Amino acid sequence: MLSQEIRKIAPEMDPLKIGMGWSVEDLSKPQIIVESTYGNSHPGSAHLLEFVEKAEEGIHSVGGKGAKYFATDICDGMAQGHDGINYSLVSRDIIAQLIEIHINATSFDGGIFISSCDKSVPAHLMAIGRNNIPSIIVTGGVMEAGPDLLTLEQIGTYSAMEKRGEITKEQLTQYKHSACPSCGACSFIGTATTMQIMSEALGLMLPGSAVMPATCNELKEVAVKAGKQAVVLAKKGLKARDIVTKKSFENAIMVHAAIAGSSNTLIHIPAIAHEFGIDIDAETFDQMHRNAHYLLNIRPSGKWPAEYFYYAGGVPRIMEEIKSILHLDVMTVTGKTLGENLDELKENGFYDHCDKLLQKTGLKREDIIHSFENPISKKGTIAILKGNLAPQGSVIKHSAVPKEMHHAILKAKPFDCEEDAIEAVINKVIKPGDAVIIRYEGPKGSGMPEMFYTTEAIASDEELSSTVALITDGRFSGATKGPAIGHVSPEAAEGGPIALIETDDLIEIDVEKREMNIIGVKGEKKSKKEIETILKSREKKWKPQEIKYQSGVLNIFSKLAVSPMKGGYMK
Repeated sequence: MLSQEIRKIAPEMDPLKIGMGWSVEDLSKPQIIVESTYGNSHPGSAHLLEFVEKAEEGIHSVGGKGAKYFATDICDGMAQGHDGINYSLVSRDIIAQLIEIHINATSFDGGIFISSCDKSVPAHLMAIGRNNIPSIIVTGGVMEAGPDLLTLEQIGTYSAMEKRGEITKEQLTQYKHSACPSCGACSFIGTATTMQIMSEALGLMLPGSAVMPATCNELKEVAVKAGKQAVVLAKKGLKARDIVTKKSFENAIMVHAAIAGSSNTLIHIPAIAHEFGIDIDAETFDQMHRNAHYLLNIRPSGKWPAEYFYYAGGVPRIMEEIKSILHLDVMTVTGKTLGENLDELKENGFYDHCDKLLQKTGLKREDIIHSFENPISKKGTIAILKGNLAPQGSVIKHSAVPKEMHHAILKAKPFDCEEDAIEAVINKVIKPGDAVIIRYEGPKGSGMPEMFYTTEAIASDEELSSTVALITDGRFSGATKGPAIGHVSPEAAEGGPIALIETDDLIEIDVEKREMNIIGVKGEKKSKKEIETILKSREKKWKPQEIKYQSGVLNIFSKLAVSPMKGGYMK
């Protein structure tokens, strides 16, 4: 074991560990790093210490020694609406880097990684791929829904309604006080729950353990079992890259299509794959989503809160439905293949347990997870649009877009920051048939924040929700609904065509053809050649904006981040 080799090289190692309470016997045990994002930072992390302790209990019960390390994450919800959201994406990379430091400065034989949310789960997956030690993930589950199944993603809509005078301030306050009744990730298929699901789909979690209710006793049992399995993996020397292959990523993408997963996954999966030495990009998603079956009736695209996903059988049930298109021979952290895991779950009563929980809701499994033969859609949920506005691509979650907006010609209303755009939407400056362009919000522009409140303001306005698109080089919340096109590349800060758009340029969106183009100027259509000439002329006049952040981590990120279409990681 590596820890024992390091002990021979570093004579200070043993006395220092004894100094923090280790016994002499502990020194020769398999040493497992227990990394978590525990901290009083938000509901997705505030409860994780209990699972850390349960994981340690499992490690110690089979002759290992656990060491607790912490890299607390931030909450996109708390960061929304102010410049705090600019720190969100870069926090993923910084957490991964801190874990790299933790693992390599001391050395461990294996690791267990405990987190719940948007950037922490991807950060842990990136760190696992980068450091390539025997590894297993435990996620902190999802929070319960509030009264009348209220969930947090509805608050943005209610906030926009209150600003327009459609509900009272007292009503909004009541919703705000009721939307988060417990710890856990937000109870919809946003980025947090999507990435929990991706972790299991990649084979790095115990089967059936993603998106469990955060308050259930079974999740504590999972943490104990994961601690035990971390020691097993360490003793076998079964490393992360022995488990996660390109086939694993292909499985995850097919699951992503089936659940209508967050568009942010198209940033995270390529970045994670890069750390595993595997080439996955946004185009891979587009190709695999075509004709994929979308099955999951969970918010924001569907009807029910995320806790119901587990009651319906969770990731294993989704995988059972799409079994015919999965690689069942991939290895997992159980030491068995995916196919073997699925068979074992049917035999050990997992689905019987889920069915008992589901009965309390009064729903049938098919109300939540449709069958492969009777899908919600057969066209997947994500598309990559390219054209003279996005030569390197852009991302749209078309499953959340009204059909009448799958092909549209709109008039551009460009804004150089989200604050100006949302003000224009709320104050009715934006009219039906407009395309709200928000630029200089990409990784190099301002850290690639979410355009959450602007999308909510549009989606909650009956006049605009099916007549206006939002196009940005920034990104969106996993809760986003409506015609939202993000990750436009090259971004404005690099002089991409989105920086050259002027008021009332005509923008054509065609989801079926996977195209997005500037086709006119001042409301009048132009030929393709005329548009090329106009854009070249504008490009000559364009001057880059001064870097928004002159110091600190966002200054570093703006200089080192790759394109959103490649994962937005720091190279």
